[in-house]
Amino acid sequence: MTLLTQYYVPGLHIEDRSIRVPLDWAGHTPGEGFDGESISLFYRVVTAPEHVHDDLPLLVFLQGGPGGPGPRLLNPTSDGWIAEAIKHFRVVLPDQRGTGRSNRIETHTMARLAPGGPEAQAAYLKRFLADSIIRDFEHLRRTEFAGARWVTLGQSYGGFLTLTYLSLFPEGVIASFTTGGIPHVPADATEVYEHTFPRMAVKTRQYYDRYPQDVERVAAVADRLAAQDVRLPNGDRLTVERFQTLGSDFGMKPSFERVHWIMDDAFLDGDGSVSADSPLSDDFLGKVMAATGSRPLYWPLQEFIYANGELDEPIRWAAQRVRDRHPEFAGDRRPMLFTGEAMFPWMYEQQAALRPFRAAMDVLMEDTRFGRIYDADRLARNEVPLQAAVYFDDMYVDSGLQLDTLSRVGRSRYWVTNEFEHDGLHGSVVFRHLYEEALNRGDLEELF
Repeated sequence: MTLLTQYYVPGLHIEDRSIRVPLDWAGHTPGEGFDGESISLFYRVVTAPEHVHDDLPLLVFLQGGPGGPGPRLLNPTSDGWIAEAIKHFRVVLPDQRGTGRSNRIETHTMARLAPGGPEAQAAYLKRFLADSIIRDFEHLRRTEFAGARWVTLGQSYGGFLTLTYLSLFPEGVIASFTTGGIPHVPADATEVYEHTFPRMAVKTRQYYDRYPQDVERVAAVADRLAAQDVRLPNGDRLTVERFQTLGSDFGMKPSFERVHWIMDDAFLDGDGSVSADSPLSDDFLGKVMAATGSRPLYWPLQEFIYANGELDEPIRWAAQRVRDRHPEFAGDRRPMLFTGEAMFPWMYEQQAALRPFRAAMDVLMEDTRFGRIYDADRLARNEVPLQAAVYFDDMYVDSGLQLDTLSRVGRSRYWVTNEFEHDGLHGSVVFRHLYEEALNRGDLEELF
């Protein structure tokens, strides 16, 4: 292993490590040597201080996203599941390719690729999807952990990666846990948004029911944005469409409160009550910029995580097409509805950090050839124990579609609950519940 450094944070021992993996896995096999262009895969190994020298089994965390790095831990409870996991495992936290310290993709990357044209940029981005991510992890397991089989824990998009792992390399996995992240197989981006837009409307109404004073505040801000050129601290114009994306957090806790306190600071003058003459405060604009800011790999890959092999037709901005069929989301409708986790073409015009991706996005939106990420036949014959937490009211990953998929995955079991939102794993209950269920069924017998 390439050990970069090791250190302690309160309650945790951490090793920073890095290996090289092929940029393009075509023609290469995980665990074997390779040639051609390579990129860095950065990962951390986290243990409890009392277990630093113990030979514990491995648990690899499949991060949500897409385009999200592994967690940066402050202590065992800063990401709730860690405290339980380090009692039983050495925890491996990779930064998925293109994120964190694994050759992160951002505007500079697109600028370097620009001389090759939009096609070269699009081809590069396609190499950062699930088929490549899972080959990276399997290469890591085979080369740096002596081929030891491990347990996987997938949160959100990490659940999508779990089914890719079980489709491609089930022999590497002892057991799998997923939380809020079982994709529908067969995958279809349009189908996903047909389910999520109605839930976005429901979540907005729940927000207004909890904070009815915000109906007037939201409307007043939206009216101001429609009539005036309001700029965020980074120079981007704050449009009504961007303002609506504050709802992308509504599937988490305590998102209603976070948005409510953003709205509380909207108006500068007097006591901060709604005022036609008061400017929008700098504090408010800074908070909106942070909450709706560009995540340079998250948004460009958002709809392509549903692209499985040869598509019958291009994706062509699935969320925008579905939104166009829902006039209740128009920016001038009142009460104004917020939108959720959905990518729109206007983002690549209005947000400076996403503009360098626009030409590549136009190419990808017409593409129909992607890597194979799910093997339905192999999943039906799956022998790896899979325990899924399915959040009944999940705003991002429809619970009905999750259960439909699980009904066709061998050795899968699920726990359906409405006690948690999509981010339930980050508390102290969910992982412990899944672990104990698997332990009591004998699914983890190989570990002990």
